[in-house]
Amino acid sequence: MRKEAIYHRPADNFAYAYDSETLHLRLRTKKDDIDRVELLHGDPYDWQNGAWQFQMMPMRKTGSDELFDYWFAEVKPPYRRLRYGFVLYSGEEKLVYTEKGFYFEVPTDDTAYYFCFPFLHRVDLFEAPDWVKDTVWYQIFPERFANGNPSISPEGSRPWGSEDPTPTSFFGGDLQGIIDHLDYLVDLGITGIYLTPIFRSPSNHKYDTADYFEVDPHFGDKETLKTLIDRCHEKGIRVMLDAVFNHCGYEFAPFQDVWKNGESSKYKDWFHIHEFPLQTEPRPNYDTFAFVPQMPKLNTANPEVKRYLLDVATYWIREFDIDGWRLDVANEIDHEFWREFRQAVKALKPDVYILGEIWHDAMPWLRGDQFDAVMNYPFTDEVLRFFAKEEIGARQFANQMVHVLHSYPNNVNEAAFNLLGSHDTSRILTVCGGDIRKVKLLFLFQLTFTGSPCIYYGDEIGMTGGNDPECRKCMVWDPMQQNKELHQHVKQLIALRKQYRSLRRGEISFLHADDEMNYLIYKKTDGDETVLVIINRSDQKADIPIPLDARGTWLVNLLTGERFAAEAETLCTSLPPYGFVLYAIEHW
Repeated sequence: MRKEAIYHRPADNFAYAYDSETLHLRLRTKKDDIDRVELLHGDPYDWQNGAWQFQMMPMRKTGSDELFDYWFAEVKPPYRRLRYGFVLYSGEEKLVYTEKGFYFEVPTDDTAYYFCFPFLHRVDLFEAPDWVKDTVWYQIFPERFANGNPSISPEGSRPWGSEDPTPTSFFGGDLQGIIDHLDYLVDLGITGIYLTPIFRSPSNHKYDTADYFEVDPHFGDKETLKTLIDRCHEKGIRVMLDAVFNHCGYEFAPFQDVWKNGESSKYKDWFHIHEFPLQTEPRPNYDTFAFVPQMPKLNTANPEVKRYLLDVATYWIREFDIDGWRLDVANEIDHEFWREFRQAVKALKPDVYILGEIWHDAMPWLRGDQFDAVMNYPFTDEVLRFFAKEEIGARQFANQMVHVLHSYPNNVNEAAFNLLGSHDTSRILTVCGGDIRKVKLLFLFQLTFTGSPCIYYGDEIGMTGGNDPECRKCMVWDPMQQNKELHQHVKQLIALRKQYRSLRRGEISFLHADDEMNYLIYKKTDGDETVLVIINRSDQKADIPIPLDARGTWLVNLLTGERFAAEAETLCTSLPPYGFVLYAIEHW
C-alpha cells in the first residue's frame, strides 16, 4: 500500500456533522491501490474488561479523481461522540490507519490512538436554507434587463439594444422592467432571482456604492422594490440582493469627508489609509478594490464600520423581506466580520441565504459560522473546459467533478451556487463558438448536477458577448431574435428538475467516462428514484453501452416520454453528435 497517499483529518470535508445526529467520514487513498476499507469506530468511554469496545462497518467508494480514491461512511454515534480509525485491505495486505499512524493490528488498549470527533454540537452544524436545494436562480443585471419606466432613465441613455454596451453606457433598465417580465421567469421555471447591486451609485454596474440605504433613482424607489419583492413572493420566487461590503464608491459620504478633511475627518479610520493627504496617482495611497481609486476599501474591523454595514444587512431583510445576500469580493473581508454578519441576519430571518463571491477553495468560509454557499467557479471552469472549449476529455472531466465534490462536505455541495456564466465572464454561447449543441449540454449538466443552479439572464435564449462589458448587453425581448429551441430545452430541463427529486437532491455517481469517444454516463439517485444521464460530447454519432444491469426495470426517456422494458443483460443507446438522453429507471 502507498501509505504516503492515505489521508484523513478529523475536520472540514473529511469529518463533519451532516445533521444533528449523523457524522460523515471520508478517507483518501492512492487511486486503484486499495481493494476495500472498513471503518473502525466506537464511543471513547465504552470499555469492557479492560478493552475498548468498537464496531466495524464497510466504507463505500464514492469516486476517484486523477490521483486518489475517496471512501465514505455515515455513522450515528448514540452518544454524539466518536473515536475511529480505518482498516485498509489490498490483496493479502492489511493495515490499520489511526491518528498516530499505521499498525498491523487493531490497538484496543488506548483510544488515544484514534481519530476523535469530541462531540456533535447542533450549534456547530453547517445548515444552509433547505429551500435553496430546490431553487433555480436567474441572475439579472438590472440596467440591462428591461426598461419599464423610461421617465427615470439616466440622461443620455441609449435606445434599448441599439448598440453594444461600453463600460460607461446606460440603457435605462430598471426594477419596473423586471416586474413587467416576471411571468416570463415563471414560465421558464425560475424560483429565485439574484440582482446585481441596486443601491445608489454613479455607475451602470453599481459596485461602487454611494448610499447603502437608498435604491438608485434610475432603477426606481423603495416602493417599486417592495412591489417587486412582493410580486416575486406571490409567484414563488425568492429575491437575493448583492452587497458590496469590501469597498464603497468614491461618492460614499464618509469617504468624501475624508477626502475633504483629511486626517481631521472623523471617518479616517473607516478606511485603510497609508498617509495624508490622499492621492490617486501613480497608485492610491489608501487600500482599494484592486487599484481602482474610486473603490476605497472599507475597514470592516472598525466597530463603527461594522455597525453601519450590519445595519445595512439587517435593514433590507427587516423592511423588504429579501431572501438572500450575495456578498461581493467576500474573501478580502475578515472572517470575524462575516461571523457577526451571519449572526445578525440569521437572528432576523433564519432561512436567509448567504452567498459569498469566492473563486477558489472556500472551505474556511463554509464551516457553518459564515456562509451558506459560494459561487462555484471551480465547477464553472471545468464544465466550460469540457463542454464548451473541449480542452479536456471525458475521463479528466469526471475526475475533476469528483475532486470538486470531495473538496467540501455533502451538505455544502447541496447548497452550492452553480453558475455557467455571470456579469464577470463571457457569454456561454460565445465560449462555445456559437455552437448551440454545446450550450444545450452545458445546461443539461448544470441542471442535473448537485447544488443550486443559476442562469445568467439571456443565456437561455442564446445571447452572445465576450468579457465585460460585452457580456452585459441589453436583454433581447424580440421573439424573432431569440433562440426558441434553446429556450424550450432549458424550460424542459427545469421542469424535469422540479419533477424528479433525484435531479435536485440526489447523489451523483459517474459510471463511465470514455476518452476515445468522449461520452459521459452518470446517475442521480435519491432513495428508490434513479435518473441516468448519457451525454455524447463529440462530433461523431456514438453507440453507447449502458454500464448497468437494468433487467427487471422500465427505462423511461424523460425527453420524449418513450417507455420500454429492459430485458437484455446489456443495453445500448445511439446518440447523434453532441446528443444526450435522460432515463428514469423504474422497477417493475
